[in-house]
Amino acid sequence: MIDPVLLRDNPELVKRSQEARGESTDTVDAALRADRERRAAITAFEELRAAQNAHGKRVAQSPKEEKAALVAEAKELSDRVKQAQQAVTAAEEAFTAAFEAIENIVIEGVPAGGEDDFVTLRTHGEIPAFGFEPRDHLELGERLGAIDMDRGTKVSGSRFYFLTGIGARLEIALMNLALDRALQAGFTPIVPPTLVRPEVMRGTGFLGKHSAEVYHLEDDDLYLVGTSEVPLAGYHMDEILDLSRGPKRYAGWSTCYRSEAGSYGKDTRGIIRVHQFNKLEMFVYTTPEDAEAEHLRLVAMQEGMLQDLGLSYRVIDVAAGDLGSSAARKYDVEAWVPTQNAYRELTSTSNCTTYQARRLDIRYRPDGGKTQPVATLNGTLATTRWIVALLETHQREDGSVVVPEVLRPFLGGLEVMEPIE
Repeated sequence: MIDPVLLRDNPELVKRSQEARGESTDTVDAALRADRERRAAITAFEELRAAQNAHGKRVAQSPKEEKAALVAEAKELSDRVKQAQQAVTAAEEAFTAAFEAIENIVIEGVPAGGEDDFVTLRTHGEIPAFGFEPRDHLELGERLGAIDMDRGTKVSGSRFYFLTGIGARLEIALMNLALDRALQAGFTPIVPPTLVRPEVMRGTGFLGKHSAEVYHLEDDDLYLVGTSEVPLAGYHMDEILDLSRGPKRYAGWSTCYRSEAGSYGKDTRGIIRVHQFNKLEMFVYTTPEDAEAEHLRLVAMQEGMLQDLGLSYRVIDVAAGDLGSSAARKYDVEAWVPTQNAYRELTSTSNCTTYQARRLDIRYRPDGGKTQPVATLNGTLATTRWIVALLETHQREDGSVVVPEVLRPFLGGLEVMEPIE
């Protein structure tokens, strides 16, 4: 959630952030009311408790003939204290609900608007040109014996697939390359659980207006994660971290699940938009003042991967209305997909400032002082979707695909993936 002090001191800033996201500012006014009512309820409770304590001393010191009346008054006071305590509990719940309805405060400079209002920050590489009609990634994958959509649908339904042969090897090679890069950059590798409790999913901001995209196991009340950002954010829930030696950086390798609710008819061919995929996700806990520099560091790592894989791409500053509730700023790196004649997202990296940490109670103690919420960041370093851009970018006329040099050590030195048909 956002900082209550910021809301009290600068409600107009919060309203501008909501407006940039295309959200109603009524949530800000509701949160202000809830905050006032919560503080008033706490004050009333504390005053009654003080009166109760003072009355208790008076009872103890009173003459015997006055005790009966004073004890009766004490009982009445006790009942009022209990009612006031219940009022505080109700006000606290209303306060939490009202504050959780406000999305993270966007960082200054983030473009306003929705999905199409992003700003392109830079492009890299030439758009691939072919002296032949390029095949799409699914046709290439089928010819290579790498992707089997038909059997994926037979076994599990639409938007499922098998990676077979060189396809399975290629995904593992990508993930291992990313893991090596993460290790070199000081990240601790983690294989996290992919089922999490509601409080963790809620704390990371995934149970808001996009909750329909998340798979829920009702009997166990557990959620399948769409990114290892979720369990990695919960890893230090309710903890005070020692950041005196720098940020805590983790690289989570996990299978991810997304229902793709609302995407009917979109990207139905191939493995661009699917229900299950693998991903290596970077996750960082750092101080709020270092978060923006860390954000740029994550983007640089992503760009380094795509450059070494020989992919043409652009980096965009995502508009406020397309950030999701937790991110204050998000950069997407989109690779060129030749047969779609378009850039498609391969990575996202988000600066969530202190939003998730406040909800999950993750703090640090700066210079031995009072604890404060940490900042959290996340970013993709490799995922299944990258296979789409790799196959299409590096294809040859005969249907073979050149393996980028950086991947060859992870594929036993293989230089070219050859069709098996």
